[in-house]
Amino acid sequence: MPVYSADWVLPIESDPIRDGAVTVEDGVITDVSPGRGEHFDGAVIVPGFVNAHSHLEYAVYAGFGDGRQFDEWLSVHVQRKARLDLDEMTAIARLGAAECLRSGITTVGDASYSGAAATACAELGLRAIVYLEVFGRETDHIAERFEANRDRVASSLSDRVRIGVSPHTVFTASLELWRAATELGVPLMTHFAETELEVEWARSGRGLTSIRELAEHGLLGDRLVAAHCVHLDDEETALLAAAGVSVAHCPRSNALLGCGIAPLRTLLDAGIRVGLGTDSPASTPSFDMFEELRACVMAARARERRADAISAREALELATLGSARALGLDAETGSLAPGKHADLTVVSLQGSPYLPWEDPVGAVVFGGSPSRVLLTVVDGTERYRRGMTEWPELTAAAYSARSKLLASEPAAQPLP
Repeated sequence: MPVYSADWVLPIESDPIRDGAVTVEDGVITDVSPGRGEHFDGAVIVPGFVNAHSHLEYAVYAGFGDGRQFDEWLSVHVQRKARLDLDEMTAIARLGAAECLRSGITTVGDASYSGAAATACAELGLRAIVYLEVFGRETDHIAERFEANRDRVASSLSDRVRIGVSPHTVFTASLELWRAATELGVPLMTHFAETELEVEWARSGRGLTSIRELAEHGLLGDRLVAAHCVHLDDEETALLAAAGVSVAHCPRSNALLGCGIAPLRTLLDAGIRVGLGTDSPASTPSFDMFEELRACVMAARARERRADAISAREALELATLGSARALGLDAETGSLAPGKHADLTVVSLQGSPYLPWEDPVGAVVFGGSPSRVLLTVVDGTERYRRGMTEWPELTAAAYSARSKLLASEPAAQPLP
């Protein structure tokens, strides 16, 4: 019966516990209270981070198309992805899962082109909902893509790794495809209002559907997670709130692609469930949830021009329980409480400017990093321990796949 203790335990749903301990039995948390076990000095125990929006299959895509307009950037990635076979996509997804664990992430909501993310999460021990992507005007993608990929990765599925569906966006998936995806009865993920160009396409009719049209046909609901939501108008925000749609906030991706700053405070004040997501290294350099936390705070304060626009405590909740709520997993994970899965992360603040302690929450948000993660536990099983867990063969295979992507960059073409 493992017992982990540290200078502080941050349960999220209750006050921080000084000199706290988390007791684990059969993969479940049985006690969170002051105590002593395997002790980590100068460290904090937090719930494992829940990454509300990732693309593990793009773990080695960093830097491609940087600085281009969104449609040209997307074209570069579509063309390069076509160079890879399924084994290479799986090798890349394995590295993505490993990097998440190294960053203290224990759960992902992953939008997956090939389904390789399900295989990777099952093998590496990451908790996941893997949303299989579908595109186009016709509903045949449900059989050709969703069902085919689901059946291929069926052996990887479990209570820990589950399947959802992702109609990619309102401009790449038709109303008919959205309806067919919704009728599957599984969790849904999409990308809404990421760029001004997308909004322009929807309003001009160049896109295949729109947020308003989805609402009119009853296709928005509480099983849907919408990534980004940078350029919503007031009516669209109200439609999402009324339907119970969740939002995955990805501030680093939005900034680096020049998309803008999502109205985080407005979304929260509207009562929308919001989680924090890293997106992928195709648009951000890493699956580093600590950098995402800091970007979340800085972007919200810059947009609102108020230092109290979002607190460190609110940001940490977004990256844990908030993301779990967005994915519909808050009864299972996202906070440290008896009865929940033993998903936890130990973060050292040794060598940071935040010791000796004043505020352990602020210390984690502003002083944490993957290099400070000492331990990542999923379902009571240690999946990463600093200095002991290495993935050399996995890393080599993913870098080999990246080498195929480096060959003579194709000329980017704007999307039609």
